[in-house]
Amino acid sequence: MVTPATPAAATPAAAPDDRPAAVAPRRSAGRSRWFAVLRTPVGAGAGLLLALVLLLAVFGPVFWSDAADTVDTADALQGASAEHWVGTDALGRDLFARVLVATRLSIGLALLATLIAVVAGLLLGTAPLLLGRRAGRLVTAGVDIAVAFPGLLLALFFAVVFGVGATGAVLAIGFAGAPAFARLTHTLSAGVADRDYVAAARIVGVGRVRVLLRHVLPNIGEPLVVNATIGAGGALLAFAGLSFLGLGVQAPAYDWGRLLQDGLSGIYIHPVAALAPGLAIVVAGLAFNMFGEAVAKGIGLTAGVGGAFAPGRVVSLDTARARTEDQGTPATDPGPAGGRTVLDVQDLTVTFPGSGNGPVRPVRGVSFRIGRGEAVGVVGESGSGKSLTALAVARLVEQPGQVTAERLDFLGEDLRGDVRPHRRLLGTSFAMVFQDPMTSFNPTRRIGRQLAEVAEEHQGMNRRQALGRAVDRLRSVRVPAAERRAHQYPHEFSGGMRQRAMIGMGLMGEPALIVADEPTTALDVTVQRQVLDLLASIRAADDVALLLISHDVAVVGQVCDRVLVMYAGRVVEDLPAAELATAARHPYTRALVATVPDMHVDLDRPLPVIPGRPVDPAHQPVGCAYAPRCPLASARCHEEDPALADDGAGRRVACWHAGERAPAEPGAGATADAGDTEDELPAGTALERQA
Repeated sequence: MVTPATPAAATPAAAPDDRPAAVAPRRSAGRSRWFAVLRTPVGAGAGLLLALVLLLAVFGPVFWSDAADTVDTADALQGASAEHWVGTDALGRDLFARVLVATRLSIGLALLATLIAVVAGLLLGTAPLLLGRRAGRLVTAGVDIAVAFPGLLLALFFAVVFGVGATGAVLAIGFAGAPAFARLTHTLSAGVADRDYVAAARIVGVGRVRVLLRHVLPNIGEPLVVNATIGAGGALLAFAGLSFLGLGVQAPAYDWGRLLQDGLSGIYIHPVAALAPGLAIVVAGLAFNMFGEAVAKGIGLTAGVGGAFAPGRVVSLDTARARTEDQGTPATDPGPAGGRTVLDVQDLTVTFPGSGNGPVRPVRGVSFRIGRGEAVGVVGESGSGKSLTALAVARLVEQPGQVTAERLDFLGEDLRGDVRPHRRLLGTSFAMVFQDPMTSFNPTRRIGRQLAEVAEEHQGMNRRQALGRAVDRLRSVRVPAAERRAHQYPHEFSGGMRQRAMIGMGLMGEPALIVADEPTTALDVTVQRQVLDLLASIRAADDVALLLISHDVAVVGQVCDRVLVMYAGRVVEDLPAAELATAARHPYTRALVATVPDMHVDLDRPLPVIPGRPVDPAHQPVGCAYAPRCPLASARCHEEDPALADDGAGRRVACWHAGERAPAEPGAGATADAGDTEDELPAGTALERQA
């Protein structure tokens, strides 16, 4: 149920909604980017130089070991000559051959140290994902402290800890480079962890390690590889430095740093003996660094040289009140559901830590029920708490968010407390359709495999069976050529087809509830209608309940049976959708309806708007939150927050002036004649006309 454009992934233009996508496979595109790097002058030069260094590391000892180890005291400390290009050492051994042979040990130890730095950095950087936010925060704090120290100072410290020698130097340089790599990994993984497809994986019950390996690391792999390449050059220099100081490779073994130390003693008499290994260190270091920089430029990254999430725990309301006083308005009974109850929410509150004014509660005392086959819409301005309510119900509010509820039952199961026992239930019976189809799928995995993950995780199917089920579900949501499309990547789908595929993912199990959070955002009108018709057909065919979150009051009025109107984190009105245009009792609901334009709007007049600004959740006013914008507000509205009262007929409203109308509103009859009411407020009955 769920797609991002990562820093490493370019996103080609999508194909038209129902046509085959003429886009090259993602892996081929990735390979072409790497080959394009090698076609640039810098990339080609750095690649050739790096290849030469690696070839010397492999074949140097094979061809020049004999010359490097042959002792000839008669030729001791000779200068450069035709026979010995760089001269000889104190035992008459050829220094040029020794520099070439030392390439293997120098490069090998540097790569091994880089590998240790990468592995340790990955573990430290992904600690918030693997261990949870609290333990991860401690690890991150330790990494931040370590990053404050220069890398060479850390290497010297670890060299003392691990002891003198090649093994100790490898461990020292590896652990000294880990903090910088951990910082990079943490930054990249934190961005990916907020994507919708990661949230979807958590809904279906995918474990933390599997989420990391399947959804996070593949999407941050390219920048990590680039920085690891650059880091190898730094490790090579650091290792040569330790060997030069006598803390690295010990005799009789030798690397470039050791040769540099040996040649330094006679630098005034025989300078080439010291310059040759120094030049080798510089050339090899440049090869790694230049190649990493070229790759970074080629794939559109900014490479740095050198060197979360955990679902918010839902607790009972009594437990939460024992920790902090709840300032939210007490909820009323959520009212009867349309059929057998699928979702029963009572007094749902979401709290985040605040500064200055105490905790912030963007969702306050929300209560509602949804019955089998019922469609309930949630409308309101941005920031009213619609999407956060859906995330809280789906158990996707991250720490430090705190979700409290008097009751949170899904198909009779209490979802408060530990979510792990309910993973199978949520993975098969609860479908979440996120608002942005571009961030709803993992861009590094094929569509079919992502759908099949649900069946493999919860239905015990093998890979072949799960993929067959995925193809069947794609057909059920009207994706043409479903079998071929299942083997394509998300960027090869158009926006509408991605949205259909996301709905298909929700149908991999047997959903009793589909939560659609702005499912038609960024889609054209025709595709919007197709998606809404698809949701309606699924609901009718399988008696599936639907919770539709939208800014579009007209769409909700046409699709849903019942509408919840939210403002400042509260439900301010609950009424049948058929009465939305004609019998809304809350002034905010009527104002939302009045802002919906239609084909009869007078283009010479400005569109109706709701005056003022929505309430900041961190600064909730005393009394009714809508009072500063309401034309009916009285002194009582500014002093007391009205409860969500039931009128006994299945409607609920939270207003001290429920049913009253301001003089300028349609139907007030105070300032306009019957013949010119529509002219005064041309959009006032737009929803009724559209319906």
